[in-house]
Amino acid sequence: MTSTIDRAVVGRGGGVRALYAGNSRAVMYRGLLATKSSNYWVVLSGFFEPVFYLLSLGIGLGGFIGTVTDAAGRDIPYAAFIAPGLLAVSAMNGAVYDSTWNVFFKMHFGKLYEGMLATRLGPLDVALGEISLALLRGGLYATAFMVIMQILGLNLAWTALLALPAVLLIAFGFASLGMAITSYLKTFQQMDWINFVLLPMFLFSATFYPLSVYPQWLQWIIQALPLWQGVELVRGLTTGALTPGMLVHVLYYLVLIVGGLVFTTRRLRALFLD
Repeated sequence: MTSTIDRAVVGRGGGVRALYAGNSRAVMYRGLLATKSSNYWVVLSGFFEPVFYLLSLGIGLGGFIGTVTDAAGRDIPYAAFIAPGLLAVSAMNGAVYDSTWNVFFKMHFGKLYEGMLATRLGPLDVALGEISLALLRGGLYATAFMVIMQILGLNLAWTALLALPAVLLIAFGFASLGMAITSYLKTFQQMDWINFVLLPMFLFSATFYPLSVYPQWLQWIIQALPLWQGVELVRGLTTGALTPGMLVHVLYYLVLIVGGLVFTTRRLRALFLD
């Protein structure tokens, strides 16, 4: 295997071509075919979790809570407050699942990346292909969830249309971060830390109640979390409460995407080519 990979690296040449052959779509297509043949129902089931939260808490508990105050100081229905947060969570869930557990199995059990990198594909092709697959899944979850929001009348402004590219940005950011982290993990026990981090981030990122309910020191910690950045971005778009701070959320995710791609590419090269 080593000699095969060495010949492939020589065939790609040095510099950028050693990292990227411009064919990341082949990696994504392979993943789509595998999902269609074996994981179709697993993928479909992942969509329902935020829908159940919306129906039970937004519609059920929201009937008792009534309204809450948004960032613009307006009173909005509780369901309209938590729905954009769950929309961001939906994008995160789809992206994280594909970029962590699926990547972990492909890397340590299927040995797929060794075979891919024995061809002219470079580590950046593999990273972009896998992240694009995770992005597609996160985008599908979020789009379907947004249709439900529209049916229930929870999109309160025309700017909700911009929430679709926003959730794709969120999914891209989480997919990049997820694959970068997974490339350093070696055991199932280490993979459990991903869920350990996701659960409190889901509960505390102002998904179900305003950030102001927390003490000031905890607010600073929450504001550093990627999910909070996504929740605030989507909530501002779906409620029409637009602020200049939303550009900071976008910049946050752009940095997350670039950083994740850089770390993943370097890690794949170190694992399978160096």
